[in-house]
Amino acid sequence: MASGGGPRGGRGITIALMNETVLLALDTSTEYCSVALLRVAPGAAQASPSAGGTTALEPTAGSRSEVSVWVRHEATGAVSSTRLLPAIGELFEEAGLTLADCDAIAFGAGPGSFTGLRTATGVAQGLAFGLDIPVVPVGTLLVCAESARLRDPGATRVLAALDARMDEAYWADYAWDAEAGDWRTLQGASLDAPERILAPEEPFTLAGNAAAAFGARLSAAAAARTVDGEALPHALPLAHAALRAYHAGRTQRADQAAPEYVRNKVAQTTAERLAAKAGAQPGGTGGEGSR
Repeated sequence: MASGGGPRGGRGITIALMNETVLLALDTSTEYCSVALLRVAPGAAQASPSAGGTTALEPTAGSRSEVSVWVRHEATGAVSSTRLLPAIGELFEEAGLTLADCDAIAFGAGPGSFTGLRTATGVAQGLAFGLDIPVVPVGTLLVCAESARLRDPGATRVLAALDARMDEAYWADYAWDAEAGDWRTLQGASLDAPERILAPEEPFTLAGNAAAAFGARLSAAAAARTVDGEALPHALPLAHAALRAYHAGRTQRADQAAPEYVRNKVAQTTAERLAAKAGAQPGGTGGEGSR
């Protein structure tokens, strides 16, 4: 069962489960407030498309698993903080569950909007602390890779790149390890000018909105086997990645939850702005500008 949009179809991803798992996933790293609630019964669960284009987890043939997913993914702009808790409440009500049924809370750790990252981290931390359950931080660039693979099973090497504003892009490079059933990080989350992003030497999918944002300046786009501009941060692929992490023990205590900003600075001091302005004048020495 699901509501809201999600990645389009593709071959399923099998995840072995021993006990029922209820996982809540949150992402507010973009202008969207995105929430997914996952309930997976014992057995083998498989990620595959459901009606209406929403990707959901479904049991494999012959298993007794009962798997349900509920989703909210809404364009909220800068007010996602006011919508996040109500959306969570709506999903639990639809599912007939309560927060006390949750085994873990996953959140989009970043990079992304600083305010949005703090919102998701703070809500995940607060809820998990009160319930005495772990949190599962998931990088937003890895979520883009997960989304690309759910939408296209051939996307086993993914360069994820998101517009970071300030004329820069966040990017990372991932390879799907079929034997391990999970992603390997070949290049962790980085921040660079679009021209400096390195394209893999083997066929790859470019995921994220950087190609649309930077055009020909993102030379890696021309080398991609395909560009998936719709593979963006979303709570549903986040929940898929978080479920694997949870069952592999890659969790944290609630008090350890923290955003992954990548960019360390988003504003200049008055002195820095004046120096940059002076550097732009004739005879000036130039300046880096805001980063």
